[in-house]
Amino acid sequence: MRKFIAAKRILVTAVLVAAGLQPAFGMGTVPADSEATYTKTKYPIVLVHGVLGFDSFLGMDYFYGIPAELQRGGAQVFVAQVSPADSYEKRGEQLLAQVQRIVAMTGSQKVNLIGHSMGSPTSRYVASVRPDLVASVTSVGGVNKGTKVADALRGVLPAGSVAESVAVAAGGAFASLVRMFSTGSSLSQDELATLNSLTTAGTLAFNRRHPQAVPTTACGEGAYQVNGIHYFSWSGAQPYTNPLDAGDPLLAATSLVFGSEPNDGVIATCSSHLGQVIRDNYRFNHLDETNMFFGLGNILETSPVTLFRQHANRLRNIGV
Repeated sequence: MRKFIAAKRILVTAVLVAAGLQPAFGMGTVPADSEATYTKTKYPIVLVHGVLGFDSFLGMDYFYGIPAELQRGGAQVFVAQVSPADSYEKRGEQLLAQVQRIVAMTGSQKVNLIGHSMGSPTSRYVASVRPDLVASVTSVGGVNKGTKVADALRGVLPAGSVAESVAVAAGGAFASLVRMFSTGSSLSQDELATLNSLTTAGTLAFNRRHPQAVPTTACGEGAYQVNGIHYFSWSGAQPYTNPLDAGDPLLAATSLVFGSEPNDGVIATCSSHLGQVIRDNYRFNHLDETNMFFGLGNILETSPVTLFRQHANRLRNIGV
């Protein structure tokens, strides 16, 4: 029986990798019965990375330790791989294709999308154009009303300028590296489309086309349910959290563009709101939210892995 299960996993892995997806199988011993079903949602969970993101890059997982823990609790989990640099719509179309494959392969009617950063509007696009395939959308540190970091970059990189060309070349080189060492080597790449999408103006234009669950007030909540789809969000609000994390100094620097406005180093707290706001002031920065850099986050805050487990249980309890 064990040999059969192992062979089945090898076959499923091969099919999913060929489809541009990363399956997540649990590791270790099976937990007690109550724990074995704690995260067992009705529909598969699909984790969606942000800008310059990946499923796994040179041994580092974007959602570090999260898929395995969700799987251990009974969930079916997939880590999507969309373009590290492109517009919301282009990434959304790539995600839609993967969602359709997941639905076909698993026999499930829908999926639960959990998107980090740019993965939030990417997921929202799929829910907007194919609501029949989506049970819930959860935004984690999502760029739902744009980011001042992109606004600042756009301000110092005038369209058609040499500075813009240099920045695009640098961003393109890194995005190409990400594509090379992850499963998204054949995906599109458009650095300018990424930057323009992430600006406040670019995101607000996207929101006019896909307004579902976006708050209509400056810092309020959005609709909890639209077209039968449940919407949730949570985010961090502490740019610098761990001196051992190489990304923290950069996030501390980018946080300066927000002035006194609470933020995670990339996204302002109020801009992260979508649907039901679970909490918006975790002591996380933007990378901590997915437990990136091997979990080097704030040791005084709840583990991001725990938050994902609790949310899967929340989805399970509402029947999705």
